[in-house]
Amino acid sequence: MNTTNTTPLRGKVALVAGATRGAGRALAVELGRAGATVYVTGRTTRTRVSEMGRTTETIEETAELVDAAAGTEGAGIAVPTDHLGPAQVRALVDRIDRVHGRLDVLVNDVWGGNHLLDFDTRMWDVDLERGLRMIDLGTRTHIITSSVALPLLVRRPGGLVVEVTDGTARSNQDYRENFYYDLTKNLPIRMAYVLGEELKAVGGTAVAVTPGFIRSEEMLDHFGLTEATWRDGIDKQPHWALSETPQYLARGVAALAADPEAARWNGTSLDSGQLAQEYDLTDTDGSRPDMWGYLLAERAGESPAVSDYR
Repeated sequence: MNTTNTTPLRGKVALVAGATRGAGRALAVELGRAGATVYVTGRTTRTRVSEMGRTTETIEETAELVDAAAGTEGAGIAVPTDHLGPAQVRALVDRIDRVHGRLDVLVNDVWGGNHLLDFDTRMWDVDLERGLRMIDLGTRTHIITSSVALPLLVRRPGGLVVEVTDGTARSNQDYRENFYYDLTKNLPIRMAYVLGEELKAVGGTAVAVTPGFIRSEEMLDHFGLTEATWRDGIDKQPHWALSETPQYLARGVAALAADPEAARWNGTSLDSGQLAQEYDLTDTDGSRPDMWGYLLAERAGESPAVSDYR
């Protein structure tokens, strides 16, 4: 008889800040599949579009996907929220407190700054307002959300904060090709460390996580591909062979959230390949890509084979 608990997060409440698309959407869906009630937030709704200008993904759609994964209507709750507005975040957290009286998992995945990126451009050649907007979107949002939500999360021991970023402490030692992007993606790693130090005294845990080369909706559009045709992009970008679906990281985070020993990761930063290895998970096609492991091997002067990292 199979005694595996398929809903280890039943009764738990999660907030995924920045769940419109990509990793955030997948994280919300997998947390819902594991049994959690998931609040999904973002700026793009069926009646309003964020500055990214994408109309094809909305937070309402994410909530419906959570419902479908959980098999329960209302498992996903969409709340339009601009996480740069403290008043909006307070209203969101007050609603969670009023309805549930608890918050068990906080996922800070707000980003939405890819349209601001100027790679291979020196700091003084980047428009200052573009750079500061990137920092606001990718770091100030995380700080505001944590500041407002943590008093509810720490009300019960065992709370988990997940900072979603690009890279880990071990992989982000190299220059990230843009001053503002480098700062934006390194600060959440430090946030996880500092919050981990503060949370451990009250039985909480904070970690930073990163996908590898993620095949988000936006990235597939950038390459002119679909999930069915993604392999056609390998000729344009060899590392694309090690790309992964958003579900890959999400599966790892859901397993981490359900792990009674999750505190052993407190203050650390983990990539999707590490999580998959630790929790014996695969991507949707049954593979186990490890892009960051591959890049680290390249950095060390090795000539790794792609087939050894997928």
